[in-house]
Amino acid sequence: MKQKTIQNKVELVGIGLHKGVPVTMSLEPLAENSGIVFYRQDLGVSIELKPQNVIDTTMATVLGKDNAKVSTIEHLLSAIHAYGIDNLKISLDNEEVPIMDGSAIGYCMLIQEAGIVTQNAPKKALGIKKPIEVKDGDKFVRLEPSEKTIFDFSIQFPHQAIKNQSYKFTFSTKAYIEEIARARTFGFLNEVNYLRSIGLAKGGDLSNCIVLDDNGVMNKEGLRYKDEFVRHKILDAIGDMALIGMPLLGTYVAFAGSHKLNHLLTEKILSDESAYEVISLEDVAEDEAMDYALTPQNA
Repeated sequence: MKQKTIQNKVELVGIGLHKGVPVTMSLEPLAENSGIVFYRQDLGVSIELKPQNVIDTTMATVLGKDNAKVSTIEHLLSAIHAYGIDNLKISLDNEEVPIMDGSAIGYCMLIQEAGIVTQNAPKKALGIKKPIEVKDGDKFVRLEPSEKTIFDFSIQFPHQAIKNQSYKFTFSTKAYIEEIARARTFGFLNEVNYLRSIGLAKGGDLSNCIVLDDNGVMNKEGLRYKDEFVRHKILDAIGDMALIGMPLLGTYVAFAGSHKLNHLLTEKILSDESAYEVISLEDVAEDEAMDYALTPQNA
């Protein structure tokens, strides 16, 4: 299995979820071993995707460097990981990644439009050797050894539309597109009103977020999956784990996980060399291990 980038530059214009400001974003190929790099073209600052560049996890995962920041990166990173892309330049003329429809499917379509190129350098993965956990009260996120990439997430909300939801997802590109990519972000009406009062969620509406009031889901079209809420949490977790810098070979388990806990988990695993090993996937076929067998042409 080799590293991958995209074939052609692609561009889109959208709205940032929190600032509500239009932003132009482009994806461009990068050479092998370059990794994922964000570029604030309005400021001339490049920000590499790595845990030490995370500056905030309150409402989204935010990278920052030299007074420049890039916010709400997790949905885009989730799709990039799902297609097995290792090297990519992401250019923005504002601080937020476009929210699209609140899921990752728009980014999947953009990547498919760009095409994918296999490079010469071997792909590497981070293999988990022992359990690593971060807790906050009864909330936790944990990585465990596994021969496959699995995300096992549980949530609990008192709202009647959510209650207790669990979903166990075994990763493949095809499964991601079918089971995870279309799951939208969600929020509660009273929280949305508060966030707007402090200058956030200005770009959020029923076209890019599931909104719940006391009676249930406000979106007229309803849910895309009966358990869309927990599936979106998996979408977020896949994007947050991309901060590791390479595909994960192990099981991620969480109860009420968050961007903050995910960030702390990436820092904790990378700080303990006894907990992981870097595995070369040079001799691994596409349909084994990470399973990136699905190509854009037949997506």
